[in-house]
Order: sequence, then C-alpha cells, then structure tokens
Amino acid sequence: MSAAWNLPLVLMLALGLAGCGATRSTQRAEPYGNGEWLQSGANRIANLALRDNLESVRRVQLSLYKRNPREWRKWAASRDEAISRVWSDVMQGVPMAQIGGAVGIGAIRAAFDPAFAGDRVAALVVGWATMLKQANGDTWSQTMIDGVDAENAFRAARNVEISAWLLYARRDEKAQPMLLSTEVSDQGRNLVVDRELSKMVARLDLMAAQADEKYRRAALDFSQNFLMGSVAPFLQLVPH
Repeated sequence: MSAAWNLPLVLMLALGLAGCGATRSTQRAEPYGNGEWLQSGANRIANLALRDNLESVRRVQLSLYKRNPREWRKWAASRDEAISRVWSDVMQGVPMAQIGGAVGIGAIRAAFDPAFAGDRVAALVVGWATMLKQANGDTWSQTMIDGVDAENAFRAARNVEISAWLLYARRDEKAQPMLLSTEVSDQGRNLVVDRELSKMVARLDLMAAQADEKYRRAALDFSQNFLMGSVAPFLQLVPH
C-alpha cells in the first residue's frame, strides 16, 4: 500500500478513535431491550420520564413511611412488606381493597378523607402511579402505536401539585397533619417529598408540552415536505 493511501487511512482511524473517546456515559443508559425496536424516539423519552416519575413516587413513599410508620402497620408486618405489596398490586393492576379499588384522583381523595381507616400512604402511591400510567397512554411501556395523552399529563401534573398542598394543609380532628411530610425545623430539614413531587410536576408538564407540539409539528412537517418535494427540483435548476 502506497504512502498516498496510508495517510487517509491513518486519519480515518484517528478520527474514529477520537470519536469513541469523546463519548461519555451518563451512568443512566440502559442496554437495548427487544421492545425498543417497536419504540420511536418520542416513545422512549416518554418511557424514561415514566420510569423516573415512578422512582420519585417510591422515594416519596419511603420518606412518608419513615415519618408515618402507623400507616404501614395498619396492614403489613414491616415497611418493606407494605412497599412490596403496594407495587405488586399497582404493576399488576390489582384493585386495592382498602381503598375500594379506587385509582387516580379517587385514591388520592381517599388518602385525605378523615373517615379513611386504611393506609393513607398506600392510597397516595396507587393514585399517583395510576395517574402516571394513564398519562403515558394507559401503558407502562409505550410503543409506536401509543403516545402521551397531553390532557391527561397536564391534569396529572396539577393533581400532583394539589397532593403536595394537601400533604401540608390537611389536618385531622386534633389539628395535626394527616401525614407528616416536609420538615424545616431546628431538628433538621426533610425536603424529599417536596423535591420529588416537584420533579414529577416538571416532567409531566414537559411531556404534555411535547405531546401538544408533536401534533402541531406533524401538520407543519407534512406541509414542508410536500412543498419541498414539489418546488425543490425547480430550485435546483436556478443558477446560484
């Protein structure tokens, strides 16, 4: 092989190695799954947002159980058992008997009902998780035949905001908070609930905006493609 051919080859190899070295892992990437071949980029982003929102719900649940152990003691032998049972029912779509099978906003209302005798934290988790699923096109994992429901995502965001306010404002007959959540005092600061619920609201609002933009752009993209397909061949004939 001549020197004239060696130089381009060396340059290509060097650029390739530089490109590989420039790649940085976020330590959040997941290996490809079989189901991803049925997902568009928008589906993948929606599924990642749902994953992160469900993780936020888990963090809030753990924080609330730590500060309100009486709740999980109403029906489980340990906090871990209560968490496991709640998520097993949620992911399998099993109605929770203690809230009468309520989901979404109905489960959240039950959590703050003074007459409710069940696990208020579990009711909140069921309410939030099922709202998130509904906003995600009523599925835990979108494919190209699914999509985010912009209206449901927007409503879910507002319901999460209301939940955060109710956690602070709703009191029992002794004027005590129904659930201890956020704490800023001389004893310390516990902002897990506020922080995670705020993240959920932000993600849901972003997904609602993206869903609205998706349909808006679809019409514009169609018009642009039609126009360029019709006019572009003639524009190429015009001397520059």
